Amino acid sequence: MSPEPNLSDPTPSDSSSTPTVNLEAMGRRARAASRRLATLGSAEKNRALLAIADALLERRESILEANATDIEAARQQGMSESLLDRLRLDAARLESLAEDVRQVAELEDPVGEELGSRLLPNGLRLSRRRIPLGVVAAIYEARPNVTVDIAALCLKTGNATLLRGGKETVHSNRALRAAIAAALEAQGLPAAAVQSLDDPDRRWVSELLRLDRWVDMLVPRGGAGLHRLCREQATIPVITGGIGICHLFLDEDADFDRAVDIVENAKVQRPSVCNALDTLLVHREALEHLAPIAQRLRSRGVELRADDEALGALRGAGIEAVAAGPEDFDQEWLSLILGIRVVSGLEEAIEHVQEHSTEHSDGILTTSLERARSFVDQVQSAAVYVNASTRFTDGGAFGLGAEVAVSTQKLHARGPMGLKELTTYKWIGWGDGHIRS
Repeated sequence: MSPEPNLSDPTPSDSSSTPTVNLEAMGRRARAASRRLATLGSAEKNRALLAIADALLERRESILEANATDIEAARQQGMSESLLDRLRLDAARLESLAEDVRQVAELEDPVGEELGSRLLPNGLRLSRRRIPLGVVAAIYEARPNVTVDIAALCLKTGNATLLRGGKETVHSNRALRAAIAAALEAQGLPAAAVQSLDDPDRRWVSELLRLDRWVDMLVPRGGAGLHRLCREQATIPVITGGIGICHLFLDEDADFDRAVDIVENAKVQRPSVCNALDTLLVHREALEHLAPIAQRLRSRGVELRADDEALGALRGAGIEAVAAGPEDFDQEWLSLILGIRVVSGLEEAIEHVQEHSTEHSDGILTTSLERARSFVDQVQSAAVYVNASTRFTDGGAFGLGAEVAVSTQKLHARGPMGLKELTTYKWIGWGDGHIRS
């Protein structure tokens, strides 16, 4: 598998090239745009979102041509098929993107929501009101749909955005942003509400990480190297997540017929995304039921990497598999590869998840309510499932419309970050000549 494009590679681009970006100016424009967006009512924001959806389809030809240019360049550079799939736009995916924007327009606007109020003994009335964060920056790789998702969610919540896609998506992102800018301007809104940093030179990533005067929150969506770079260098609050080493535990009391479909869906439905299954843990007493699952997966082209006990059972059933290496249970595969390990029971399964999971999406397949509850209580991932595919960890599937990212942190937001996670709040005090003694 080709490696994930890595924006944290310390090797500089051509350092002698003339700077083409003024990040300070971009930040100032974004801040000014955010103040304008914060004054908009829901109807105005929704009209802008619908205009963006229309613009994406009206500019279909230019967007798909730009994406085809990116795909061809990525293929020539040896990008894996799984990453090419993440990069690819076609007519159906573009239609889906436009529909996602329309769905965001239909969602309830959280801005202005009152989060309770109380009257203090001195007569001062306090309340909390939900407000936009301000300016949200995002760094992401090989996912042009993220450009539209983040722009739509931020617009709905009154936030301006600074977007930095990977060099492999530069033509796609320019075309998408051009459509968004045209729609905003047609609605009398500042195009600077959605800006993109298209220069591929990595120096701009380091500068963006220190743009705390203008940017209120940073969301990296990429590989572990990018997340580490952001945590170490950013002076802006960072929401990390989106790296999923996801598990399902096949319990001895599972519904084994349904388990075949669940495991197949979790692994195969879209293997290149962060909520796809990476490791199947099998209760030793359920090992005889592994063969039908493995046969289904092999028929879908999945390579099985199994520990010694699982490998013996699979080969004994005439199913092709290879021995798992020492690091295979710490991999986010993003491709048609699955690790399989046999465990003695629930506690060993939980121990494995706690040691190897990135706390993204993990689940148990069982008919035992007691063991299901124990798994849910002890596994502290952002999303924990009982008898369901891990593929549901997604803003759209959760009814959030779309998502900015899937956060695996424990502060501010966890799981798919939708509209409410793009807001903060302010205290409002209503007095009548109150002074503090």
